[in-house]
Amino acid sequence: MSMEEKDKELSVYESMAARYDVAARKLGLDAGLSHYLRTPNRELIVHIPVAMDDGTLRVFDGYRVQHSIARGPCKGGLRYSPDVTLDEIRGLAAEMTWKCAVVNIPFGGAKGGIVCDPSKLSKGELERITRRYTAEILDYIGPERDVPAPDMNTNEQTMAWIMDTYSMHMRHTVTASVTGKPLDLGGSLGRREATGRGCMITADEALKRFRWQRESTRVIVQGFGNVGSQAARLMHESGYKIIGVADISGGVFNTSGIDIPRLLEHVEKHKTLKGFDRGESIGAQEILEQECDILLPAATESVITSKNADKVKARILVEGANSPTTPPADDILFERGVFVVPDILANAGGVTVSYFEWVQDRQGYFWSENRVNDQLQQIMVSAFDSVVAYGEKHKVNNRIAAYMLAIDRVAFCIKLRGIYA
Repeated sequence: MSMEEKDKELSVYESMAARYDVAARKLGLDAGLSHYLRTPNRELIVHIPVAMDDGTLRVFDGYRVQHSIARGPCKGGLRYSPDVTLDEIRGLAAEMTWKCAVVNIPFGGAKGGIVCDPSKLSKGELERITRRYTAEILDYIGPERDVPAPDMNTNEQTMAWIMDTYSMHMRHTVTASVTGKPLDLGGSLGRREATGRGCMITADEALKRFRWQRESTRVIVQGFGNVGSQAARLMHESGYKIIGVADISGGVFNTSGIDIPRLLEHVEKHKTLKGFDRGESIGAQEILEQECDILLPAATESVITSKNADKVKARILVEGANSPTTPPADDILFERGVFVVPDILANAGGVTVSYFEWVQDRQGYFWSENRVNDQLQQIMVSAFDSVVAYGEKHKVNNRIAAYMLAIDRVAFCIKLRGIYA
């Protein structure tokens, strides 16, 4: 594989585009409509001047890509990372469009990012970056336009800053301007666990197809941020046997099962998995290749590629992260009979409960946690069944089925609305 081919395989946008092209071709979309669906509605690049704690002035680059407004306001996370690129944000924004359509909620897709290393910034510096970024994109966001949410290295506090900045400019409190907020500022019960819970729900549905029981199902979770830790905790509490967990510092592997509550206490205290002594130490990449029944990558993009897909021993792959598997790896996994629950289905629990939060904020009436979880269960099970049925009908793998279902729904809305000229 040449360097150019390798770069394309690892590109989030290239991965999305490759899968989109296959799905659009199988749907027989008109060429013009297909090009329109593939093209972002708007791409914003902003340059953020920030006074640092040491008195210096730095300028950070920020992005917001709004892919589609065909089905409703844009919806998507905001990530902070030194590796953020416009290409990555563009690909993730499109995937948000397809994700919202798969679970049939009335949003289009967006994504945002700021090129920075949060580990090297103070809380004050992060607040100033966040508020200035919000001010720069203010005319393009809001409850009816584009609703940001947390993503990599952002959290409830980040959303509170965005909501406050937006509200100060509107001259009244607008809780529905973001989701993933603290409960006291209009957040929803169940939101923090939602993505991990959605992963578990789709894993449960996959088990039914194999007639497996949770108690005899061995699970490996790669990534122990919000998604991975919540998925591991919920699955452990539900009877699954978690035998491997990894984060960026490495991992722990124990065929007898890992004591997840004890591991969570360790991580809470030390901020890393490193040093947990109730299992064998293992590398974050090496753990992907261990014997298990369910593999749940919940870390970052492109961890399963053409180089290691043939070494994955799991029977079921549940994608907690965005784009953890590359298109060439998809083909290898499909040929080997691995049942893949694709990211735009498996991790859609987060955006689904974000939708619930947006609805509650707009109503000014808040639901019980049981209601949130029950509604999430219904939507995720329905989406899982629709994707699998679509795949069986069209004789394609689950990922292409999910793309076809989503693209079909968005295209149908565009045809109904027509093109304004």
